[in-house]
Amino acid sequence: MRDAIVTVFGGGGFVGRYLVQQLFDAGARVRIVQRNPKAAFFLRRGRIGRIQFLAADVQSEELVHRAVAGSDAVVNLVGVLKGDFNGIHADGARNVAKAARTAGARALVHLSAIGADPDSPSRYGRSKGEGEAAVRDAFPGATIVRPSLVFGREDGFTNRFAQMLKWPIVPVVRAETKFQPVFVADLAQAIAKAVADPQAYGGASFDIAGPEPMTMAALLRRLAEWTGRSPHFIDMPDAVTAAMARAGGWAPGAPITWDQWLMLQRDNVAAAGAQGLDAFGITPTPLAAVAPGWLVQYRRHGRFGAVRTAER
Repeated sequence: MRDAIVTVFGGGGFVGRYLVQQLFDAGARVRIVQRNPKAAFFLRRGRIGRIQFLAADVQSEELVHRAVAGSDAVVNLVGVLKGDFNGIHADGARNVAKAARTAGARALVHLSAIGADPDSPSRYGRSKGEGEAAVRDAFPGATIVRPSLVFGREDGFTNRFAQMLKWPIVPVVRAETKFQPVFVADLAQAIAKAVADPQAYGGASFDIAGPEPMTMAALLRRLAEWTGRSPHFIDMPDAVTAAMARAGGWAPGAPITWDQWLMLQRDNVAAAGAQGLDAFGITPTPLAAVAPGWLVQYRRHGRFGAVRTAER
């Protein structure tokens, strides 16, 4: 990895900032590519001469090829939760994979998601599955990593729900749907290892998940405990939340779309027998080991606030 050029699409995002650190620690030079590279300038600190920023949209085949030229390895972290799923997850993934092949890159790592399936009822899951197929077709030796929900200090996951727990009454959508949250630093480490050793990890897919599956209801109870909140939880009937989603209505913390509702019909956990973090020699970090450290800000009096037991 010493002085290797690694091009990271979406490198200024949540996962990207952790991956970039891993790559620098390994001695690589990093090229960050995204539509607004200025949003990633915070990564320049102490890395002048070893980091480069380029503007490109993964949907532009020409710009993607220019961005990838001369790369030793390529990582595609780009994804959306709403908008043009096919354009980003399928067409964009294909463009990156084709460009990596043309550039002669020795490694390509593609970030997908648990639940990616060309036959998924949700557009998100379907486009992720089609993206994986496009990547495999263009770059058969690519490594595909499929995380469950990703948590970390800057996430939009634990922070969003912790903010919601300030309410006296908290409705819970799909209370029994299971997730297997994975720590962002563990995910970044796995991606960096795949970049460094394509002979070991190339051509394979990995379900990247944490050590413990948990239901939505259990997750919210834990977050309430760690933030010292004691709201009253109400399990929302499926018929009610489905109707809201159909109408573009409301659910805990934010509007929920019909596509998101469809995604919640399936558990978001590692498939039985799937390779995971253990294949990279990584011990998954439990949510309880790190999340309370940043969730303290949501207590009534910050780190001096008392911790309470949440009601059920």
